[in-house]
Amino acid sequence: MKSLRNSVQLIGHLGKDPEVKTFGDKKKVTLSIATTDSYKNQKGEKVEDTQWHNLVIWGNLAEMAEKYLKKGAEIAVEGKLVHRVYETDKGEKKYITEINVNNFVMLGGKP
Repeated sequence: MKSLRNSVQLIGHLGKDPEVKTFGDKKKVTLSIATTDSYKNQKGEKVEDTQWHNLVIWGNLAEMAEKYLKKGAEIAVEGKLVHRVYETDKGEKKYITEINVNNFVMLGGKP
């Protein structure tokens, strides 16, 4: 059985077209995906809560993402949650949480 220790699965809509960077012969694609939950508040009104998640895709899967994924597309992703910290030129620490995607499936039919 695949390890469940750090596994994330999301279904949502892409917020932008893939941004592609090439490092030698390896590609990296970054995207954002929106997931929306809805619930009823104490007054009985429907409330929608949208969360944005940063995705990173590497290698051959990045090439597929670059070719087929577009803003607004609905996809399912599976990957690993990663937290990282870096320092800007001004000395500020920036904290980033992203999902390193192991696999994705396009949903919703042809665009």
